[in-house]
Amino acid sequence: MTGTAPFGGSGTAGVRSALLRTGAALAVAAALTGCSSDGKGTPVWTAGSSAADGTTDSERQSATTGPAPSGPPSSAGAAATPGSSAGAWKVFTDPAKTVSFEVPQDWIVQSVAPDSGALPGALKITVKDAEGGYLATLQTGLPPQPAPACADGAARDYVVVSSVPVDLPHAGGEGTIDPHVVFRVIQGYKYFGSYGITNVVGGTGGKSCALQNVVRGVAGKGDYSFGDLTVLKTLAPDQKVAPAKAFDTLDQAAKYVNEGSEFANVQRMLMSLKIKN
Repeated sequence: MTGTAPFGGSGTAGVRSALLRTGAALAVAAALTGCSSDGKGTPVWTAGSSAADGTTDSERQSATTGPAPSGPPSSAGAAATPGSSAGAWKVFTDPAKTVSFEVPQDWIVQSVAPDSGALPGALKITVKDAEGGYLATLQTGLPPQPAPACADGAARDYVVVSSVPVDLPHAGGEGTIDPHVVFRVIQGYKYFGSYGITNVVGGTGGKSCALQNVVRGVAGKGDYSFGDLTVLKTLAPDQKVAPAKAFDTLDQAAKYVNEGSEFANVQRMLMSLKIKN
């Protein structure tokens, strides 16, 4: 069953363009720093950790304050980003009016059966582009799941390429932050990337076995997820990569965030999510 609002138009202002500085020669251990703004592609910070709580600097910072630069300066010049390319947007609302979000006019939004084990009243909504290519899934009423176990030596370096705060209902507690729309990459034989909304800390010391695109929900409502994956992990060469993104370098991941329209449109969609408790 497909549910979309019968109106389009320009929608809300969306997320404005910003600047990103990155270099092709940067390794995962190098610091990625950038100017703060409310646009896509910023802030970009180091993947280093805080000894106090184990969270990365990029996870603890808001979109208005970044840490002091560290590491070598970027070898690439700053480039303006194009922002979302869709001219007309529409609003999807489920029949019970518990969630809503904006999508480009020609994108496809479809309600499907929730996964087994979901809480009563749970929703599962898929989003595809105009050609039917998968983009994201919104799931509500997810049973809380503990962070995946991570054996000694199994954690991999990860980097937060983009992180922007978003106002959504959530539960706090150990290992959580305020919700952010993020794009993160984790290093395997390639740099695997994923976008989504999360308030779950990625890992300690800039390393993780799995990055969760999940928001811990308020009591009695379950968790919820909106992104291309609920969990991003490294993959073996013989495993299917999609819907995760795969890049040869961090610079390619940064260009996906800052120079293409797909992420800009997806980010605007994720930022527009509203959930009624």
